[in-house]
Amino acid sequence: MKKSDNSHLTGSDNAYVDALYENFSNNPDSVDETWKKFFQGFEYALNSGSEHFPIEMKNPNIENAENAQVFPGESNHVFSGATTDTDKEIHVFRLIQSYRARGHLLSDTNPIRPRRNRDPYLFIENFGLEESDLHKQFSVSKFIGEGNLTLMQVIEHLKRSYCSSIGIEYMHINNTQERRWIKEHFEGTIQGFDHSLEKKKRILEKLNEAVVFENFLQLKYLGQKRFSLEGGESAIPALDAIINKGSDLGVNEFVIGMAHRGRLNVLANIMGKTYEYIFNEFEGTARPDLSLGDGDVKYHLGFRSKTKSSSGNDVYLKLMPNPSHLEVVSPVAIGFTRGQIDKVYGHDSSKICPIIVHGDAAIAGQGIVYETAQMSNLEGYSVGGTIHFVINNQIGFTTDFTDARTSIYSTSVAKAIDVPIIHINGDDVEAVIYAVELAMEYRQKFKKDVYIDMVCYRKHGHNEGDEPKFTQPTFYDLIAKHQDPREIYVSKLVGGNKIEANLAKEMQTHFRTKLQERLDLVKQKDLEYLYQKPDEEWSKLRKSNKSDFDESPETQVSEEKLAKIVERISTTPDEISPIKKAQKIIEERRKRFDNGQIDWALAEMMAYGSLLQDGRTIRISGQDVIRGTFSHRHAMVFDSKTNRPYCALASLAENENKFYIYNSLLSEYAVLGFEYGYSLVSPNNINLWEAQFGDFSNCAQPVFDQFISSSDSKWQMSSDLVVLLPHGYEGQGPEHSSARPERYLQLAAEENMYVCNLTKPSNLFHALRRQVAIPFRKPLIVFTPKSLLRHKDCISNVEEFTNGKFQEIIDDSFAKKTKVKRVLMCTGKVYFDLLEKQLADKRDDIAIVRLEQLYPLADKQLKAILKKYSKAEFIWVQEEPENMGYWTYLLRYKEFRGFEIISRKISASPASGFASVHKKEQEDIVTRSFQTK
Repeated sequence: MKKSDNSHLTGSDNAYVDALYENFSNNPDSVDETWKKFFQGFEYALNSGSEHFPIEMKNPNIENAENAQVFPGESNHVFSGATTDTDKEIHVFRLIQSYRARGHLLSDTNPIRPRRNRDPYLFIENFGLEESDLHKQFSVSKFIGEGNLTLMQVIEHLKRSYCSSIGIEYMHINNTQERRWIKEHFEGTIQGFDHSLEKKKRILEKLNEAVVFENFLQLKYLGQKRFSLEGGESAIPALDAIINKGSDLGVNEFVIGMAHRGRLNVLANIMGKTYEYIFNEFEGTARPDLSLGDGDVKYHLGFRSKTKSSSGNDVYLKLMPNPSHLEVVSPVAIGFTRGQIDKVYGHDSSKICPIIVHGDAAIAGQGIVYETAQMSNLEGYSVGGTIHFVINNQIGFTTDFTDARTSIYSTSVAKAIDVPIIHINGDDVEAVIYAVELAMEYRQKFKKDVYIDMVCYRKHGHNEGDEPKFTQPTFYDLIAKHQDPREIYVSKLVGGNKIEANLAKEMQTHFRTKLQERLDLVKQKDLEYLYQKPDEEWSKLRKSNKSDFDESPETQVSEEKLAKIVERISTTPDEISPIKKAQKIIEERRKRFDNGQIDWALAEMMAYGSLLQDGRTIRISGQDVIRGTFSHRHAMVFDSKTNRPYCALASLAENENKFYIYNSLLSEYAVLGFEYGYSLVSPNNINLWEAQFGDFSNCAQPVFDQFISSSDSKWQMSSDLVVLLPHGYEGQGPEHSSARPERYLQLAAEENMYVCNLTKPSNLFHALRRQVAIPFRKPLIVFTPKSLLRHKDCISNVEEFTNGKFQEIIDDSFAKKTKVKRVLMCTGKVYFDLLEKQLADKRDDIAIVRLEQLYPLADKQLKAILKKYSKAEFIWVQEEPENMGYWTYLLRYKEFRGFEIISRKISASPASGFASVHKKEQEDIVTRSFQTK
C-alpha cells in the first residue's frame, strides 16, 4: 500500500476498511500484502486462540501499517479470552485509532465556554458497534496496553487519555518512534500523573507572583497600558516549568521571544527584573544606563539575567526586544539561538532552547509564522527544536476566533512540519505543567519543535483602557463571573488532602504579605548577570561618533596574503570534478588576479578569505547564494558525478566551522529576521543576507523598519549585518530593477547604518573588511550590481586592495579641473553609462563624481569636491524616477538644494516593462546629462 493510501485509517473510514476486509475474505490475494498480513493476524489469533500474531505479522512491511496508525511492536500482545467476531474487533481497533487521531476534539480545553461541535465522529455507531457491545470484551484492547477490556472500559481509557483537560494532535507525525513515544505517555502517565507536594508549592508560588504583579499594577497604575496576563496567569508557572525541566535535561540557556501580552509579568516573575525597575519605567524615571534600551515603550523592552533553576542549576535567560509586529521576533530569537549554538555551545543545540510565546490571533494570522516554521529542520537554520507556547485568549483585539481563522486551531501550522500540538485548559494549571514538561522532554529527545496551545481568556480589553464589551458582551459577562487560575488552584488544594490544604492556607498568607510588600514598594535585589563570551566581546566596543564617518579606517591586505587566498579559491581537489562551466569560472580567478583585472566576484571572495584568515567567522544566507543568482559567486562547487560539494573558503580558516553559507528557503521576511538575530551574538562574526533581486527585500520591510534601522536607538542593540541587494536598470522591468534605495535612505539617521552603492570591486572588499575594522558596529546596506558583475570597466587592480581603504566619494580621473563647467554626481551603475559617453565624446569639461557611500554622507569630502569645482554647475543624475532613488533623501542636505536633477520622470512604478522604452529612457538620461548650456 502506498503511504498516502493509509490516510484512510487516520480518519477511520469505516467503508474503506470494511471494503478491504470484505475483499480479503473473498480473495486474500486481492489486497495489499501488508493488509493481507494484518487481517491474517487477526483471524489467526482469534480463530486459534494463539497467544501471538503469527510470525509473518512481524514482517518489516508492518511499518506501512504503522503509517495507518498500527504501532509496530504491539502485534505481540495476547489475543485470547474475548469475542471472536473479527469484524467487531476491527471496528474497535478503528475506534481506538480514531480517539488517538481525533480525541482532542472532545477534550475539555476551554475554561470559559463550551467547545464548538467539530463532529469528531467518535460515537460507537460510527464504527458499526452497538450499545450491546459495550459490555463485551475485545482482544484489540491489547492495543492500548491493557488486558481484555470491555468496549466501555476501552472508551473510558481513551477518554481519560485524549479527552481530558489536555488534548493532543500527533497522529499526523510520520515518524513511528515519535508517535509511539507520545502514545506511551498519553495512554500511560497522563492518566495518573500527580505532582509532588514541592512542585505544587512551586506552581502556587508562581501563580501567586503572577497575580500579585497584575493586581499591584492594576491598583497603582489604573488605566495605563500594560497588556495584562490576567486570565492567562498559568503561563508563568508554565514558563517556569519549561525552564526547570529543560535545565534538568541539560539546557543552559533559554532565549524567549514574545509579544506584549504578559511581557511585563514575564520580565518580573521569570526573568527576575525587579519590580522597582518596572515601576520606574511606568513612571518614566528608569535609569537608562541600566536599561537594555531607553527609546521604546516598557512592554517592548528586552532583558537578560542569570538565575537558578529549582534544582539549583545556573540558567541564562534572554528575552528579546519585540516591536509591534507581533510575530517578527520569532525568527530573530531563533536566529540569536543559532548564533549561540555556533559560537558558545560548540554546535550542541541541546544546551540552549528558544521559547516563542505566541498569541492565538497572531500565530494563526501572520505569514511569518509559516516561514519560520519551515526553517525549523533546515541545516542552515535548525536550533534543535523550539518550544512554541500559545497564550490563547480566544480573541484578537476585538475579533473573535471564528472570524480570525479558518482552521480549527490557531496552531494548525504545526502540522505542516510534522510536530505535536498539545491543547490545554489554562485553568488546570497542573495539567499545563504536565504538558509543558512533556514538551520539553520531546524537544530534547527528538530535536524538533513542539506547540503548546493553552486556552484561556483575556480579562480586560486589548489594553487596560479598552472596553471589550463593545464587541464581545456575552463572552465578557462569562469572564467577569469566572475565577482566575490561582483561585481555582487554591480551591483544588483546599479540597484535597490535609497537607495540600495546609499548603494552600500557608501560600494564601504569603500571597497577601507579598502584595502588601509591593504596595509598600519594598526593594528587590537586582539579579547578578555574568557575561558570556559574546557579551564580553560586545563590551569592548564603543558607540560611534559623528567624526568616525569622515573617512574609513585602513583595511588593506598584503599582496602575498591575497595571492594565497586566490591560489586556494582557484583550484579544486583532484577528487572534485565540477562541470566545465564552473571549473572555468574557478580557474579564471587566478588569471584575473595575475592580470590585475579583479572583478566584483573575485573581490568579494578575497574579502571573505582575508577575514577568515584574520580569525573571523562568516555566515551568508539567502536564496541561491552559494552559486549566486547571477552565477558570479560559486562559493561552493559540486562534483559533476557525485554532487559532492567543495568549499575552498572554508579551508582558509583555522577551523572549517568558521565559514557557513546556506541557500535559504524562499523567504525574505523570516530569513532576514533570523540573520539579524544571528548577527547580535558576536561582533566578531560577519553576517550577510542577500536578496535574490533587491526588490525581494520589500517582503521583509518590518525587519528593516523595526530592527535593523532602529534597534540601536530603541534598545541599544548593535548589529553588523550586511544586506546585499542587487540593483540596477537593465531593462528587466519594474520588479527586477530597483532595490528601492529611497526606503533605506528614509530610515537612515543618527549614523544608524551604512548605505552604499558601489562602482569598484575594491570598494566592496574594503566595505566588508571595514565592518570589523571599526571600533563599533553598524548594519551595512549595499546595492549590489547585476550587469556590472561582468562589465569590462568594473574592475580594480591589485594595488587598490593592498594600499587602499574604502572610498566614500570618488572624484573624476578624466576631466580637466580648469575646464570643468558641469559636475555630474551619481551613484552606482549609471556611472558606467555616463563614463561611456564621456570617453566617447572626450568631454573633459564635464566631471563625473561618484557618491559611493550615501549614508553617512562624508561631509568633509563632499565639501572638498564642491570647493574644487566651485565654478561649475552641479547635476544629480540617477536612473531611478525622480520620486524614488536618492534625490529626495539628498535634499536633506543644504549642499544639494542648489543641484538640478536628471532622472526618469516621476512614476508610480520603478521602471518600464518594455525593453525598448527602457533603452530610450536611459539614452535620454545620458544625453541630457551632457547637454551643457
